[in-house]
Amino acid sequence: MKIHFSILFIFLWFLGKSQTKNNQNDTFVKDNFTKKEFYIPMRDGVKLFTSVYIPKDISNKNKYPFLMQRTCYSIAPYGENEYKGKLGPNQFLMKDKYIFVFQDVRGRYMSEGTFTNMTPQVDRTSKKNVDESTDTYDTIEYLLKNIKDHNGKVGQYGTSYPGFYTAVGTLSQHPALVASSPQAPISDFWNDDFLHNGRFMLGYFRTLPVFGVQKTKPENKAWYTDSMIKTFSEDGLKFYREMGTLKDGYEKYYKNNFFMTEIMNHPNYDDFWQKRNLLPHLKNISHAVMTVGGWFDAEDLSGPLNIYKTIEKTSPKAKNTIVMGPFSHGGWSREEGKHFHNQVYFGDSIATYYQKNIETKFFTHYLKGNTKEDAGLPEALMYDTGAKEWREFSVYPPKESKKLQFYLTGETLKNKSGTGFSEYYSDPENPVLSSVSLKDFNGFTPRNYMSEDQRFAVGRPDVLTFTTDVLTEDLTFAGEIMAKLNIASSSTDADFAVKLIDVYPEDFKPTEKKDGVIYGNYHQMVRSEIMPARFRNSREKAEALIPNQKTAVNFRLQDVVHTFKKGHKIQIQISSTWFPLFTINPQKFMENPNFATKDDYTKAFIKVFEDSMIEADVL
Repeated sequence: MKIHFSILFIFLWFLGKSQTKNNQNDTFVKDNFTKKEFYIPMRDGVKLFTSVYIPKDISNKNKYPFLMQRTCYSIAPYGENEYKGKLGPNQFLMKDKYIFVFQDVRGRYMSEGTFTNMTPQVDRTSKKNVDESTDTYDTIEYLLKNIKDHNGKVGQYGTSYPGFYTAVGTLSQHPALVASSPQAPISDFWNDDFLHNGRFMLGYFRTLPVFGVQKTKPENKAWYTDSMIKTFSEDGLKFYREMGTLKDGYEKYYKNNFFMTEIMNHPNYDDFWQKRNLLPHLKNISHAVMTVGGWFDAEDLSGPLNIYKTIEKTSPKAKNTIVMGPFSHGGWSREEGKHFHNQVYFGDSIATYYQKNIETKFFTHYLKGNTKEDAGLPEALMYDTGAKEWREFSVYPPKESKKLQFYLTGETLKNKSGTGFSEYYSDPENPVLSSVSLKDFNGFTPRNYMSEDQRFAVGRPDVLTFTTDVLTEDLTFAGEIMAKLNIASSSTDADFAVKLIDVYPEDFKPTEKKDGVIYGNYHQMVRSEIMPARFRNSREKAEALIPNQKTAVNFRLQDVVHTFKKGHKIQIQISSTWFPLFTINPQKFMENPNFATKDDYTKAFIKVFEDSMIEADVL
């Protein structure tokens, strides 16, 4: 029975349970909308399957705007007499009524064409060249011409992969497109979802059939299920230990998976990955864009931040807004009442606050109001995950932030560097675990580790720990964080996993808690990232470490807005393995480490010098 429940969770989540499963107790959609299905031809002749829900009270005197989602995760249920239980990004917008549009993208479900992950942008010199932005344009054009009594305005939204389709759709430049909300969007496959600075995220291993199996005919249900890994146990770590290396897993499960093959064969940031970076193309956007993300989104954290920052730099005419809340992937779309991430409580009805006061206001204003006026939203609405409150900024990162350096000296974080070093012994055969929640390793994608208690790693001989004294006043990190490490390894390659941790006081008592959790001295992870040393100078060309030579390895951790409260401590943990969240670096330089065998595994002594630092934007 446990196996069946796990598989059910996988499919319902990625097919959009809340969007596609008809709630028999809620007839609002069927009572208030008429559903139409049809194929929309693209400029190259490929036809995309589309369903449209039209308000029944629409008329020449009561016109509605379009609100569209394009997805690779199915627009089910199919059939004009089969209705979704919910429409749009939230219940408030559904009740306000729009012309809701849903479309299967190229190569997915009922649409024609061939599916490509993160479809590269094309040269527009030929009218036959197509990408997701041209498909967005062609879809909008068709809807305007073939649906009666619309008000001439189009909005689009989507979370996760649909967030990417929304973000790239901003480039369609269709004059009717006035509002876009990319939510948890991918921006650059090199540092979102499957890869972090080029290191493969092994925690995603079970997802590959969803993205790497082409269909051969129109499909109204998932066709890739025979490729899903169906081994589950209470101890999810068991699967990864028995699988062996990434090479072993690929050869056992995914030799015929086109996307996994692409990942395996492109270890560097070559032309394949460069073409799948959306950020260089985000220019000259002139409509309203509200990018949404979660501080505990284990899948797409960098995407929202980088898309917002890029549009801010390149598109001065865009009405550009960012919202970052205390959510995991897509958590703002579902209300939980008392809002926890994993074991940490952040407040009540946070998703509803966002949906009602931010998301609904955004779309209502730009689709039903005066698009020439500003919606009155903050430039940046960021949840402070330490103070546990929303904060508004007129500029993000905040202008008032200043760079503050925390040097890794001895076992402490200090404001000046030392002259020595700390050293640890890294053994790929005995990696540092990424979590102590063994059940979580069975999940389709990782989630809870983003705020998990890190006490389990303290004291390991292959983990360095640096901690401040008890803080005598609040200290707020707001903006970007850089790890600037000076290291030396006895081996020719190594990864560096850095965690920023909030250490609670020993007498800490939360206002809301989970049963069985010891909150005194809780080591809450606030931010983390991994960096292969091979890419320290160039993502395009990997370089070996020279054994025992002092070398700089600098990389960005993702942003935070987090107040370390008075009485807490700030901690940094550093290790070179992080398993099974990320695949293991063999610690021997190889042209393609994705094909490393256990014979390539090399133990190493690794030094971190005391002039290494964590540099943070601090208010």
